[in-house]
Amino acid sequence: KGLLERLSDPWFFQSLACVLGYDWHSSGTTTVTCGALKEALGTDKGVAVCGGKGRASLRAPQEIREKGQALRLSGRRVEDLVYASRMSAKVDNSLVQDGYQLYHHCLILDEGGRWIVVQQGLSEALGNARRYHWGPEHRGFIEEPQGAILCATRLEEALDMTSRASADSRDACLDLVKDNPAKLMRAMAEPAPSGQSRLDGWMGRRTLIMPRSINWDAVRAAYQRQPQTYEELVSMRGVGPATVRGLALVADLVYGDGASWADPVRFSFAFGGKDGVPFPVDRGAMDEAVDVLRCGIKASTLGRGEELRALNRLRGCLP
Repeated sequence: KGLLERLSDPWFFQSLACVLGYDWHSSGTTTVTCGALKEALGTDKGVAVCGGKGRASLRAPQEIREKGQALRLSGRRVEDLVYASRMSAKVDNSLVQDGYQLYHHCLILDEGGRWIVVQQGLSEALGNARRYHWGPEHRGFIEEPQGAILCATRLEEALDMTSRASADSRDACLDLVKDNPAKLMRAMAEPAPSGQSRLDGWMGRRTLIMPRSINWDAVRAAYQRQPQTYEELVSMRGVGPATVRGLALVADLVYGDGASWADPVRFSFAFGGKDGVPFPVDRGAMDEAVDVLRCGIKASTLGRGEELRALNRLRGCLP
């Protein structure tokens, strides 16, 4: 349990990769570290790593079944883990539309049936990677399920259907697919009430790389199934980024239930890097942040000795 908690912590994972000798700013930090863990950790140690980079990620379900059996997990628990693997990948690829296409996916499980996911996407447009951590304390698959998202770049806009702010949009999307698909097709073709151009004329414009059409076969299948929850809807085969995004845009423009467009990345670079990666250090912003922290320490109720130690630690963080 302790190992899973540590690997789900982005700071511990990053530190482990650096201790192993990998470049801190390389996408290989994630893939090679997970590969090394997969080799080192066997079911005889009570922990197993499933999946990997590229084609290896597609073998995750098979490996979960094989290693879950070796760890003596019940068949039902193993299938729950397979579902967790598929849904975590689908959420970060389809519900969080930030332009980072997943190419690495690892599910790490233990003999108690607990699991975490460490996966990574690549943005060809920006030329960098983004890592997604799912911790062992799970909050479901839909509303802000990740424990952390780590990236050097924070985007100005990214469709985030997992945000709490997207709750009304998710409900509206569910209502849309439970109604006759012909109505949705008409809504796509008709001008918006405010006189804007047709919806399908500007789909895809708000983000870097997005599809411009809905998978109507998937919409019809959803109508036949009548899903009761948003999770049930997005878990269906064929409901991918295009369908999720198209439904969200219809819900926004036609019904007024807007989704969140705030980038959900939670860990990034605040002031830049000394080597100019991902951008040069903003010394003014850094000094201002240090002043705020220094004032906070001095205004606290810490004892004199503890206050001095805190100020020394803060001073040690400065270049």
